[in-house]
Parts: sequence; C-alpha cells; structure tokens
Amino acid sequence: MKALTWQGKRAVRVENVPDPRIKEPTDAVVRITSTNICGSDLHLYEVLGAFLEPGDILGHEPMGIVEEVGPEAAEHLRPGDRVVVPFTISCGRCWMCQRRLYAQCETTQVRAHGKGAALFGYTKLYGQVPGGQAEYLRVPQAHFGPIKVPEGPPDDRFVYLSDILPTAWQAVVWADIPKGGSVAVHGLGPVGQFCTRIAKHLGAERVFGIDLVPERLETARKHGVEVIDLRSVRDVPGYLRQITGGRGPDSVIDAVGMESHGSPVARLGQQVASMLPGTIGAPVAEKFGIDRLHALNDAISAVRRGGTVSVVGVYGGAVDPMPMLQMFDKGIQLRMGQCHVKRWVDDIMPLLLDDADPLDTEGYATHHLPLEQAPHGYEIFQKKLDGCQKVVLRT
Repeated sequence: MKALTWQGKRAVRVENVPDPRIKEPTDAVVRITSTNICGSDLHLYEVLGAFLEPGDILGHEPMGIVEEVGPEAAEHLRPGDRVVVPFTISCGRCWMCQRRLYAQCETTQVRAHGKGAALFGYTKLYGQVPGGQAEYLRVPQAHFGPIKVPEGPPDDRFVYLSDILPTAWQAVVWADIPKGGSVAVHGLGPVGQFCTRIAKHLGAERVFGIDLVPERLETARKHGVEVIDLRSVRDVPGYLRQITGGRGPDSVIDAVGMESHGSPVARLGQQVASMLPGTIGAPVAEKFGIDRLHALNDAISAVRRGGTVSVVGVYGGAVDPMPMLQMFDKGIQLRMGQCHVKRWVDDIMPLLLDDADPLDTEGYATHHLPLEQAPHGYEIFQKKLDGCQKVVLRT
C-alpha cells in the first residue's frame, strides 16, 4: 500500500509499505477513504523529529471502510462498516476507561516513556503506532475504538470526529463557561475554530478569537466571533480586560501550544533540539525542552479572577516555568490533557446528523488533496500558503 512516511525535519514522502494485517484478536483493518493533516502533525514535521524514525507512518485523523475484523472485535464491527477512527487507542474496559478517561487507557499506556494511551502516527513516546495517512490502517482495540457513522453524508461531515471536533468540545466543556458568559480562544487553527463554534452553540454570549493569520480571522468572523488581530493588538490581556468591563473573560482556551508566536528564546531552543541527531536530540527535548509559552501566559493573564483556563494546545517541554509536560500528559488542572474522544461522541453526533450542519463541518476544509500530494499539503499547511486552514487527504 501507499503511505505517508516521515524522513526528517520538514521531509515527508509517500512510499510503498507492507499492507497492515490482523495481529491481535481485537484488531481490525480499515481501508482509508479520508485522512486529515493535523496541527499536531506539524509538531512532528518541525519540532519533535527526535522521537521519530525514518519510515514512520504519520497521521491520526482517519476514517474509512472496515475490511477485516479480528474475532474479539466482531461484535462491534463487521466488514463494510463505515467508521471514524479516534486518534487515541483505548480498550474501553480498564480502570481509566471505566471512568471515561480514555486518553489514559491503562491497557495501551506507553509506560516505558511514562505517557498515557498510545496514539496513531505519533512518535515513540506514544507507542510508535503506524498512522492513518495511508491506504489502509491496522486498528488495535477495534472492539471499542472505531465510531460507526451512517452512509450518505460526505466524509467531511464526520472525519473530524477522529480528533479536532471532540478535542474542541472537551476544551469548551472544561473551560466551564457560564451560560451567557464570555470566552477567549487563543489560536484559530482547526481546533480553535471549532472551539469558537461549539462555545457559541453551548450558550456563550461573547466569543473572542485571537490569531494573526488573515484567513483564519475571516473564517472566525463569518461565524460570529469577535476577532482580535495579533498584528495590531500587542497587549491582548489588556485589550480583553478593556472590552469586558475591566474584568477579563470568564474563560480562556489556549488552542496554540508549544509553537506559540512571541517566544524567540524558546523557539531557538526548539530549533536546536530538532536539529540534533535523534540519540542526542530526544533526551535533550524530553528532559530539557522549553515551550513557547506566550499564548499560555496571555491566557492566564487575561482570564478574570475565579475564571478557568482550558489548555488544549499540545505542550512538551520539561523545564517550562511550570511542569507542562507532566501536567498536560496526566490531564491535571488548570484543565488540560489529551482528548477522551469517545466521551464526547454522543454529544457531537446529533449535530453531525443534522441536515443543517450547525458546526459547518462540511464547509471547513480549504484543501482536498490525493494522498500522493500529502508532502505538498504539509508544506502549505505549515507555511499557511494558498489560504490553507485544513487539509483533507483522499485515498
């Protein structure tokens, strides 16, 4: 089969690789029909290469058609089912899963690196599981993970259930926005855009969106968001306080993470670690990595007294001014952590089945490319070229 493989910093390539097969009785094999490029994939493309090996298959936002099913997954799936595959791999049975903390699944935890549940297509820290930017995908724990969706609506209606929609939903719920209250969202990439839409849907009266990319600002504005352009507003916390009666918004969501603008020293540190050979760069990045915390610091500064900061942007530094790696990975307060995808599916699915498409999922992707053009997709997504906000790859 063809698959998108990592080859080095800013270097990915579509190659022929062995077809996946059933290895465990709870496995399934899915023929991929659509698979997205995620902002988290860009961390691998630029910053986290020390934790990858040439030939690793990337991608964690896939959907497709079930081709084969292991005997212990047969009660949940059958060949021909149309499914979305969550990016987190969880068993649904363990102590953590019973508490709907699926991103901390004790069956797939990567204990060798002290991390939570294994993830598709995402470094040796999270299991080095082959990803979904490919023609086929082996899905472990298929007795629980895959989300069945109906035939009919196009893939774009459902494919974001793999990651960015439930991630945004969790971020908004954990932001604890009062009914009729206000929320500011730092970062209007895919997750941030859906945070703003979900916040409005769930009853926030004022939703502010903060970014510096014109196309992102315009997309948010079209959905009723009060946008703040970082190119013209330098003191975002001060501005937010000014327009909220001096108090600040009730809640702030950080949907930016480790590659925030405005942190030149930390950016230099990330670049140095990413250029070191893997055997040297990995321990440097894991033990001494520093994140670019500008967005997070602004979020903490802007939120009103007694408010909530919800962190959904990925952090990885171990010597940040606060221990972000451990806090993010374990999902402890402020409120943060990997998304427990299946926890939120029942809340989101009615909106996707609504003919009105209230979250405008079908209209969000700016680029649809064949898998063979994935390297081009990575380049334009990272460099924000050609108005690129979201790339969906077709296989």
